[in-house]
Amino acid sequence: MIMPLTSTRISTDWPCQVKPPGSFDWERSAARWLRELIPARYASYPALIRHPVLLARHAQLQVQQEVRVARTALQTARAELPMLGLPESVIEHTIKLYAAEVMQLQHIARSVRAVSEALAGRGAGR
Repeated sequence: MIMPLTSTRISTDWPCQVKPPGSFDWERSAARWLRELIPARYASYPALIRHPVLLARHAQLQVQQEVRVARTALQTARAELPMLGLPESVIEHTIKLYAAEVMQLQHIARSVRAVSEALAGRGAGR
């Protein structure tokens, strides 16, 4: 009889790049994915390499900041972009771009939260 490696239910926010919790090498796949979300200079810090929970925390903070930046860019685009002499078509395209980016970043933030919770529940990094 083949037993499943995990009984953990994966949420719809779980990133496809990360193996399911409890499966072979899932923490490594989680760390690899999380490292892609942070600036390269942080990805090589020994503490973040050794402690996936710490890496997940930093990725959460990084993505939260990116959401704030994208929201600010979206909220100020209509008022500030015309002063740069940009055509209306470019401004409209840019506003759509920022709106899409906010949505994408919010999804990534939920994915990071799901991975963080799984890592913390497993006691990784302690």
